[in-house]
Amino acid sequence: MKASINGEEHQLPDGLTVAGLLEHLQRPTRGIAVAKNDRVVQRAQFDREFVADGDRIEIIQAVAGG
Repeated sequence: MKASINGEEHQLPDGLTVAGLLEHLQRPTRGIAVAKNDRVVQRAQFDREFVADGDRIEIIQAVAGG
């Protein structure tokens, strides 16, 4: 399947959850926010929210400082 992640198209395995996607991309699960198709995914739903073909995913990393 193909999905857009932070504006770049990626070929991904079928059946990935948001948690599985983060693992696949080797991204941390803490200190981030994830939106799927312009809707924020609650952290508690990362392992239940599936990524589908054509989805638009935004992964935002929190940065400390001022």
